[in-house]
This record gives sequence, structure tokens and C-alpha cells, in this order.
Amino acid sequence: MTDMQAISDHWGKGDVYSRILDAMVLAGLDPKSVTIEQLAPMDHFHARGFPATVELADALPIREGDRLVDIGCGLGGPARYLARRFRCHVDGIDITAPFVDAANRLSALVGMEDMVVCRHGDGQKLPYDDEAFEGGYAQHVTMNVPDRGVFFGEAFRVLKPGAFFALTEHGLGETGEPHHPVPWSEDGSGAYLMRPADSVAALKEAGFTDIRTTDTGDKYLSGYKAAIERAEKGDTPVFGTHILLGKLAPQIIRNAARNIEERRTHPVQIVCHKPR
Repeated sequence: MTDMQAISDHWGKGDVYSRILDAMVLAGLDPKSVTIEQLAPMDHFHARGFPATVELADALPIREGDRLVDIGCGLGGPARYLARRFRCHVDGIDITAPFVDAANRLSALVGMEDMVVCRHGDGQKLPYDDEAFEGGYAQHVTMNVPDRGVFFGEAFRVLKPGAFFALTEHGLGETGEPHHPVPWSEDGSGAYLMRPADSVAALKEAGFTDIRTTDTGDKYLSGYKAAIERAEKGDTPVFGTHILLGKLAPQIIRNAARNIEERRTHPVQIVCHKPR
């Protein structure tokens, strides 16, 4: 098995869409009338979920009619949110085939298949033309990217001059390796964390400028602790991303919080631009 296939399998195997539908029904949601707001607890499958997507969107100069690329689109929740909010088109790509299948079927379920199109592929070899997009982003993807330089170089290639590129990631902290399991790896395999300063250096090497980094650790820690508290009270929602994390979900969330507290990980949001 290749390393990228192992990373793909870590995130999702089997019929992910059916698992989401089953959870939807258990939560009392009607698939025939479900909205993107109702899907949000499940389909923003990254740290802090929907609030993190909204926060990132607030920082981006997206205009109506823009074409964006979502590298590591997962289940397509962020792409659908941005497409609906800004009336733009989003092309998503992800290495996890069951996620891509679920993303496109969920888009069809809410009538957004013309605004959001996801495909199976690798962010280190994007299947798009040069200078095709007005903007791009990657939410909590880079922790699983072996060659950050190639990944950023491909993002740079497919963006138009003046376009923005944004990413959120758990950077490597200052005090040692993270405790596992974590959302992106059960045992450390397939994980390629970099210190935020090194990510910035790699973005500069790829050609990006106007690089702005925001520490998000306190917000992520607060979110993880809230999830832990809900679980301890038995208030974990029926419909949420913990269903996709599986039986290790409680330990994963606890380690994610612990790693931030112990400065083993350093969550950041980075926004930059391709020069005009």
C-alpha cells in the first residue's frame, strides 16, 4: 500500500455517504429537504468544523462569480458554504475517494451540483489548467502532505495573478512530537507536520507574498474542550463528525487538546497571495 493510499484509508473507507444518511435519519433529518446548515455538524470535517470555515471565509476576498479551488475538500461542506454565501463556483479535490463520492452526492441532495464539483485526486498534482482560479484554500490538509513545496507550487500554478491562497493547519509545536491518535493520524504514520515558520518559508519559496499568519490555538483548544465536556455529560450530538472518526474519537479529541496545551502542536491560519 502506498503512503498516500494509507492516508486516504485513514480518513475514510467504504460507503461514507450511507453512513452519513444513516446518521441523518437517526438525528431526525429528512434527506429530501435537508439544508447545508443542517449538514454543517457533519460535513465540515476538520478541526472546529463549521465555525472555523466561517472564520476563514470572513478573512477571504471572495467575489460573486469567482472560481475557487478547495484542495482537500473532504465531504464538501466548506465548498458548499462558500459557494452559497458568495455565489461563486468551487472545484474540490481530495485523495479519499469515498469522501469525494459523498461530497458530490451531498451537493446533489441540496441542489448545488452546478456550483460545487469535487473530484478524486492529489493536491501535489492538481488536474487543473494554469491560472484557472481566483482563489484557493486548504483546511487542515497539509499535516498529511509529504512534499509541502510541491503542494504549494501546484496551488501557485493553478491560481491567477492576484489570487489569494489560504490554509489552516496544526503546525508542529516547540516541545516534542504530538501524542497519538490525532485526527490526521492514529500512530504518527502519514503525518508531516511543519512549524508554522517553515510553512511560511515554503509558501515564499513557491512564490506567494503578503503572507499573514494568525495563531488559532486558543480557539481550537476551546472547541476541543467543549466537545470533551459534552461527551462527559453524555450530550454528544447524534449527527456530527465523531461518527466518521470512529471508536477512537474520544481519545483523538483529548489528544488534540492536550497537544495544544503542551505546545506539541501550533494551530494557525495563513492567508497569502500570488503576485499580480
